[in-house]
Amino acid sequence: MFYTKSSEETIKELHSDSYHGLSSDEIPKRAEKYGRNELTQKKNKSLFLKFLAQLNEPMIYILFAAALISAILKEFSDTVIILIVVLLNAVIGVVQESKAEKALDALKQLSSPKALVKRDGVVCEVNSADLVVGDIVLLEAGRYVPADLRLIEAVNLQIEESALTGESVPVNKDNEFVAPDEKTVLGDRKNMAYMSTYVTNGRGAGVVSETGMNTQIGKIAKSLDEAEEEATPLQVKLAQLGKTLGFLALGVCALIFVISIIEGKNIFDMLLTSISLAVAAIPEGLPAVVTIVLALGVQKMSKRKAIIRKLPAVETLGCVNVVCSDKTGTLTKNKMTVIKFYQNGALESIDQMDAKTNEMLLHGMALCNDSDISGENEIGDPTETALLVMGSRAGLTKEGLNREHPRVFELPFDSGRKMMTTVHTYGDKKLSFTKGATDNILTRTVHILENGKIRPITEEDKSALMNAMTAMSNEALRVLALAYKEVSEIDGETLESGLTFVGLVGMIDPPREEVKDAIHICHKAGIRTVMITGDHKDTAFAIARELDITQDKKQVLSGRELDEMSDEQLKKAVENTCVFARVSPEHKVRIVKAFKANGNIVSMTGDGVNDAPSLKNADIGVAMGITGTDVSKGAADMVLSDDNFTTIVGAIEEGRNIYANIKRTVLFLLSCNLGEIFTLLVAIVLNFTVMPLRPIHILWVNLITDTLPALSLGVEPGFRGIMNRKPRPKDESLFAHGGWFFIILNGILVGGVTLAGFQMGEGESHQQTIAFMVLAISQLFFSLSVRNIHTPIYKIGIFKNKALWGSILLGVLLQFLVTTPILSGAFETATLSGMEWLSIFLLSLAPFVINEIVKFVKLGRKK
Repeated sequence: MFYTKSSEETIKELHSDSYHGLSSDEIPKRAEKYGRNELTQKKNKSLFLKFLAQLNEPMIYILFAAALISAILKEFSDTVIILIVVLLNAVIGVVQESKAEKALDALKQLSSPKALVKRDGVVCEVNSADLVVGDIVLLEAGRYVPADLRLIEAVNLQIEESALTGESVPVNKDNEFVAPDEKTVLGDRKNMAYMSTYVTNGRGAGVVSETGMNTQIGKIAKSLDEAEEEATPLQVKLAQLGKTLGFLALGVCALIFVISIIEGKNIFDMLLTSISLAVAAIPEGLPAVVTIVLALGVQKMSKRKAIIRKLPAVETLGCVNVVCSDKTGTLTKNKMTVIKFYQNGALESIDQMDAKTNEMLLHGMALCNDSDISGENEIGDPTETALLVMGSRAGLTKEGLNREHPRVFELPFDSGRKMMTTVHTYGDKKLSFTKGATDNILTRTVHILENGKIRPITEEDKSALMNAMTAMSNEALRVLALAYKEVSEIDGETLESGLTFVGLVGMIDPPREEVKDAIHICHKAGIRTVMITGDHKDTAFAIARELDITQDKKQVLSGRELDEMSDEQLKKAVENTCVFARVSPEHKVRIVKAFKANGNIVSMTGDGVNDAPSLKNADIGVAMGITGTDVSKGAADMVLSDDNFTTIVGAIEEGRNIYANIKRTVLFLLSCNLGEIFTLLVAIVLNFTVMPLRPIHILWVNLITDTLPALSLGVEPGFRGIMNRKPRPKDESLFAHGGWFFIILNGILVGGVTLAGFQMGEGESHQQTIAFMVLAISQLFFSLSVRNIHTPIYKIGIFKNKALWGSILLGVLLQFLVTTPILSGAFETATLSGMEWLSIFLLSLAPFVINEIVKFVKLGRKK
């Protein structure tokens, strides 16, 4: 851990030379020992393997079995239909996920392509991939850091590390600093510079301490590679359902064979019957319907600014109960903003600032400033650009002030003095402005400017302004002081003495305005919001308090405290912690895993490189689309195209609705399948001479007429009060809250009316045709009751789901078409009379009417 050692010790341990660098002979030896300075990764799955992975599902196995059975029976049209459904399901999944696993590629692009290095005593430029441990690298403003470095020189060196640590402002580096121990968190290692961070100011030099996958960013890349893909709750439930249906189909077949042997029936005939039952037990359209419903949900969510990268993530959103959010750029604007100032003895909001009353403060902060604003682009240090924005609010521009009061001399900022000074012409005189840390400026101050007049500064003045500084610091504001003086001759030795105090400004990276309301909605929905940041404890708590995440500082845990905990201790601690401050990327992953170990479904939001591993490990990783790095987007399941925290709330709401719609489709399809099984079982037990349904009828209903309303149920408009409910438990059954009762009841009802229709006909073909029509049309009407299994249709709006009515009309039309001469041969159907059609419609309405009566009676009892 080189940050705990002096630069001299580091140079000695790495067998390097700070003056001459490494020799040319040494480079290949070290390259062979340590490897190239680049990120490596596992090979991504080929498109073919991704396609095969989509087929590795129990439900798909059952569909293949159904297709094989159909082929054995020489029902090739059935085989083709089933295989088309399987292929459609797989293609949709592959298309949706083909853009995944881009995170490591983005990490590679972040690596600096060129580096200034000292070798054989000569400064030269080399590819960053060719750097080796022990190389002496030179840093300057505007360059990316090409490897992990232990700094051996730092002159006003500032490095922007927000993507790696979450810090809002560039870090002042100090090569003389030695960390007290190895537990010093990443953001406090002032003597280190890390690969892919950006030099914003000053210059420096460092010795390469780590390269490639051993760098901090390399560790992130490795953790992304090692993160395991977990099945979503819905995937688990559908897999269990597939296995159950598979065993059910086998059980039914076995039962029929036993019955046929006992009753001495023709075994080949019973084989055909048992195959019909097996096909009836399998909802062939279910995988495709679920995939299409999820895909439709993805389209709907994209309109709400939430882009889903991985299809199953849609339903997982519905059971999220912990949202872990990065602070910088997610809960806050990632833009330092002046919100308070102190002048003329008063601490006020920035809204009270006046161009005339506060002229000297505005002028000084804008002129003693090395940053600039060009249009909407802010160039330079975020702290300084915040001061320029403060001036622009008062109608002042840096360009205008520089033109009117040109700079004639400067003393640059350095970490020792903690201040900078510039001299400007004001008519026929010169004024110097000194900006920096309050304590340092106050020791050099002899006068104070108050209401436009200069007078000697008193102890009371100093006490008042120190109280103002403390008040702002307690709100986690970064405080800067300004002083000035009139100079006749420029003397660098005396320029920063005998100053006149002007005022203070306090700034912070403020919360997004809309986030507080979003957090309140999450609270009502039973979702806990947790802040995770690399920023300091006080800053994190100030933001959390303002956003109502917590009002208790005891609920804030630092990275150093987290290091002291075992995984088991952390698992207990996270239950009472709302803010994690000063954390590293490894900490974030541990926090996410601790929440998951407690049975939570965790969403992690973030935008930096440092967020990528935790995004990957969370149940739902959410990246910011505008400010987010390509790395975070590649690791995420969902990307917010507007970087708005409130979009997460909308996405969770949509996820809950989509899950409810998938549950509707499952209940509908299984009720219909049970109706088919009930019809055939009753026919077998009662020893019917003719089976009510042929295999082609069952396949047609399962794949076509059932699928249409199932898809329409998948786009059922959302329930308004869904965000007033707690998240569903991840292990909650698809059939919870009366689901099995609903399926059994309606399976019997649909089967009962189908058998009744069968008894109406005369002759084998006629009987089967009426049974086929009643089965299909009763299921179409029954779909109206599935919209809400507890609430009568008149309460939820009869025509609210227009797509469902369209599906019913289309389904009825298709049923009519299969009785016409064009298709009757393929389906072995008979021509029906007008009275028979009327009877079919009346009989088919029975399940729908009975469901609505039951719901109406239940509603009356509740009242």
